[in-house]
Amino acid sequence: QVQLVESGGGLVQPGGSLRLSCAASGFTFRNFGMSWYRQAPGKERELVATITSTGDTTNYSDSMKGRFTISRDNAKNTVYLQMNKLKPEDTAVYYCYARIIRRWGQGTQVTVSS
Repeated sequence: QVQLVESGGGLVQPGGSLRLSCAASGFTFRNFGMSWYRQAPGKERELVATITSTGDTTNYSDSMKGRFTISRDNAKNTVYLQMNKLKPEDTAVYYCYARIIRRWGQGTQVTVSS
């Protein structure tokens, strides 16, 4: 059974940082690109960042560029999202997504508030 388990979310002040993790199991993690998405209340789910299977290439949505970094450790079957300079508008549930096999994690809540 494919499993994607996010962790690392929580409450942080504006300007702060969080590091999200997504632990994968049930498939050959190193063969698949991975993405982070987020969904805020009343808004569509949006793509945050994508990383290729080897980690050679990363892509970011414009609003996250320069603040967020996606990375992966294939030996640990884990993908990460480092989030810096967080803003209230970053508040959302963040989801890990395995490409091709099209599987989602349950999500982790990130709240940016003073």
